[in-house]
Amino acid sequence: MVSTIASPAPASSARPSKTVKFVSLAIATVFGIGYVPVAPGTFGSIAGLLLWMVLPASTVVQAAAIVALLVVGSLAGNVAEHHFGRTDPRQVIIDEVMGMLITLFLNPVASKGAFVGFLFFRATDVIKPYPANRLERLPGGIGVMADDAMAAIYANLALRISIWSSSHLVIGSFN
Repeated sequence: MVSTIASPAPASSARPSKTVKFVSLAIATVFGIGYVPVAPGTFGSIAGLLLWMVLPASTVVQAAAIVALLVVGSLAGNVAEHHFGRTDPRQVIIDEVMGMLITLFLNPVASKGAFVGFLFFRATDVIKPYPANRLERLPGGIGVMADDAMAAIYANLALRISIWSSSHLVIGSFN
């Protein structure tokens, strides 16, 4: 869902400084990756997969990273929406990074399973099943982040079911 922002921020002290805007756009676009012309969300998801690979396999560390990305991404998303002049601009991919961490959170997978999680997340992020499609209507950066968080919860559950079924139905392992 792409729409323009109804009323841009007034020219006042509420405008972010050039430094805050630069840092916010760097975060929102994951250091410019969001500017790729084709499938920026897929590249954002790959960045999230790479971040997951370098994070310690600690529940506390991964949960803290998810919360930090949600908060920082929401703030950066606010600035980015005003900069690009529309809600949830395609260049903003910090939500995909967070989405991949949520997808893989507490799932016992190695690279093969992480790739399956990546596919599940991309599918749910594109399809946006209810209520993810409603959450993207939330205002500002929280709307940017919330729909991907919900899509990632669905992907996490799909990955869990796949792991369970592969171990119980002898299809193969995701490790």
